[in-house]
Amino acid sequence: MPVKVSVIVPVYNPGIYIEDCISSLQRQSLPPDEYEAIFVDDGSTDGTPARLDRLAAEDPRMRVIHQENSGWSGKPRNVGIAAARGEFVMFVDNDDYLGDEALERMYAYGVAHGADVVVGKMAGKNRGVPVELFRRSHPRATVENAPLIDSLTPHKMFRREFLDRIGLRFPEGRRRLEDHVFVTEAYLRADNVSVLSDYVCYYHIRRDDASNAGFQRFDPVGYFGNLREALDVVERYTEPGPVRDRLFRRWLRVEMVERLRARRLLALPDDYRRELFAEIHKVVVERFGPGVAAGLQPTQQVVAAFTAADRYDDVVAFAEWEASVAPTAAPTGVEWRDGSLHVGFTAEYACAREPMTFPADAVRTPLTDPPKNVEEAVAWVGAETAARFEQATADLLLRERASSAQYFQPVEFTRETVPAGDGERVRLVLRATATVDPAALPGDGVWDAVVRVKLGGWTKECRLGPAPRATRPEPYAGVVGGRAVLPYWTEPHGNLSLDTAVKGGRLGLGGVRRPDVAVSGARLRARLPLHAPDGARVGLRFTSSGRTLHASGTLSGEPDGPGTRLEATLPSGLPRGVWRVALAPDPGAAQPRYGGLPFALRAGGGRVLVVPVPRPGTVRRLVRGARRVLGAVRAKVAPLIDGRR
Repeated sequence: MPVKVSVIVPVYNPGIYIEDCISSLQRQSLPPDEYEAIFVDDGSTDGTPARLDRLAAEDPRMRVIHQENSGWSGKPRNVGIAAARGEFVMFVDNDDYLGDEALERMYAYGVAHGADVVVGKMAGKNRGVPVELFRRSHPRATVENAPLIDSLTPHKMFRREFLDRIGLRFPEGRRRLEDHVFVTEAYLRADNVSVLSDYVCYYHIRRDDASNAGFQRFDPVGYFGNLREALDVVERYTEPGPVRDRLFRRWLRVEMVERLRARRLLALPDDYRRELFAEIHKVVVERFGPGVAAGLQPTQQVVAAFTAADRYDDVVAFAEWEASVAPTAAPTGVEWRDGSLHVGFTAEYACAREPMTFPADAVRTPLTDPPKNVEEAVAWVGAETAARFEQATADLLLRERASSAQYFQPVEFTRETVPAGDGERVRLVLRATATVDPAALPGDGVWDAVVRVKLGGWTKECRLGPAPRATRPEPYAGVVGGRAVLPYWTEPHGNLSLDTAVKGGRLGLGGVRRPDVAVSGARLRARLPLHAPDGARVGLRFTSSGRTLHASGTLSGEPDGPGTRLEATLPSGLPRGVWRVALAPDPGAAQPRYGGLPFALRAGGGRVLVVPVPRPGTVRRLVRGARRVLGAVRAKVAPLIDGRR
């Protein structure tokens, strides 16, 4: 079988951080004979070379190439391309990892759309990744119809014949931004680029020791010298005009202006800040015409103007003001309707923790000259933000806590100007409702609700909350798509999260009262504090003295209030005894999760009665207590034992 994908992994002293990468490659859903992984060891001095040799000896999909240290990732990737047998090559860094179906999905998507480059959805763990690019899938993306230029890391799939045909390889040697040069040329010369956004293909990781190459402080002279090479590629393959300006704007915005803004700038030592500013000033003056900065957001235009005018002190003062600006998002409602969770919220910006206000009668005024001072700059940004309010947007993303995978939810919103003070100022408020379909969320886990606000010169995110305990809505758990989903407020911060793997006591079934439960013949009926679409199937478990019986039930909506009604047929001929009852929202799962109900059934004499749950006897209570003590001891001792291994 021909190899479909060759995964190329440049390796240098990753230590334990390579293990997740290896595991993810071994778990790929693509058949084993249809892909290979090529680890190019760039002169590692830790135990990695021996680890990779053992891996290659054990797994025929894994290949290892050892070479002397080249100083950066360009040469190892080029060596991997030369050794690759696959129709496509995929670049993965040694401290990142892939989604289990990444290769299969990306390959199929690329073949289906004749792509030379396939960009898979990314999730960043403690580091940023493009967001807007992955709002939806783009089968035929270009630098003109999609924000491709936002994603210049090499973690993509490239058709090997395309790379060979145009002679594209990574710049080699110890240098920065070699991936920008490579990926930019690939975008501009590819017949087609496809963006796959409905599955997280690549997990971009910031190591706990923050030793990823991209997080090390760089030499500004060398860095911006390398950046000019990426700009050279754009000039080589585009004509002067709006497209080139838009591409150049990416480097001005991300690599220059954003480094000179707010806390990111203020966290740097003053001598390094000055050196960084000086090199950025040179590039701005040398390479960018007025059309590049004109397309930036208002705050970014101010920083670019101060930089072009060589006004370092004003850049720092503006950063100090901007550091006090942050979004806030307050919940207005959380409720289930028709199997979906409807989340209402308002969002606006705050300055120094107070609602931000703007001129009520603002009009747009182009920034043709740098502001005279920071006060004038702040006033211009405020007026531009108010004048652009019709462009403001609010989004709700659900971000999985363990993996950082995130997905946009459908949102409807309105824009409201709220009078503030004397009426000459207003607050700019976005009022939104998001519709969340938990059945569409991949896998079980905890999902944090994140609000993303675009307003004027800012695109920022914050958690949805905090919600004061006295006013926060308390929705039931819901049974959707064969699993229980619990919306809840985190402690102590009061932010909204969803648990899609909820079970046991957190289902909220402890609130069932005995009057809400009835048995008539062989039929069990109970009113439950759950939301479920009519006809949802659940599993029931009955236990008594070591015996276990099972049955199925159906949930239906209550006509006269919230919650659902459970109806089930008891197991045939329920034997005499007191039977505890538990409910599983996912009866078809290999290991259903059960939540205990706060009542029991007493069977005997041809009758079944609803009774309180029997308390455990003295011996059982002692055994349970002993187990808890042993569990606590193990929890304290285990780390000590592990530390000695």
